[in-house]
Amino acid sequence: MKSGFADMDSRRSDQSGGLPAPPLEKPRRQSERIFRLPKPDTKPLRKSDMLACLRDRRSRRSFSDQPMTPAELAMLLWATQGVDRVSSDKCATFRPVPSAGARHAFETYVIANGVTGLGKGIYRYLPLTHELVLASETPDNMSRQLSAATFGQEFAARAAATFVWSCLPYRGEWRYQHESHKTMLLDAGHICQNMYLAAEAMELGTCAIAAYDQEAMDSILGLDGDDEFTVYLAPVGKPA
Repeated sequence: MKSGFADMDSRRSDQSGGLPAPPLEKPRRQSERIFRLPKPDTKPLRKSDMLACLRDRRSRRSFSDQPMTPAELAMLLWATQGVDRVSSDKCATFRPVPSAGARHAFETYVIANGVTGLGKGIYRYLPLTHELVLASETPDNMSRQLSAATFGQEFAARAAATFVWSCLPYRGEWRYQHESHKTMLLDAGHICQNMYLAAEAMELGTCAIAAYDQEAMDSILGLDGDDEFTVYLAPVGKPA
């Protein structure tokens, strides 16, 4: 069986054709409110033993009403999609998670339900500046919408924050054409494993969700379902 990457050069990607790289993060509208995040540091970490984090990592679906702190939220965002540096040609970023060709084809949304100092709403992470932008206010029935969109997985609506990762496929296609669709699925797993380990280090609970109504989740986030669409969710909170 021939590798999908073996004859990639013969099919001429947009990158090899000299087309400009897509933006490293989704541009924000000037009218959107910005929320600065604390710099990621070790303060919210309660476990420093990597072996313990690997051993104790479990999917947790029961959360208390205790809110998440801004420092905890900031660490989770940085651990899953933060940017350490940008390449000299401004076409790639280097992050705590690996990505094929450093394409990082994802955006991170946070449906905040119980984060200290952060009103309820849907926020989008800006990894280049380590900030949040308010994408939209959450309606009064958001819990019901989110539970329905995840086929009755009510813990998704009870978490302090539900992380939702969307994919912008062209970021990968620009370099790898349709072969990028496989690598982007692998990259989503890298992101969520970092979420599990970072959450465990802070004694938070999370559970990955891949069972959801595609149209419903895209609608909640205001995505078109073609150029950008939901791929993965992870509710996070203090374990009950």
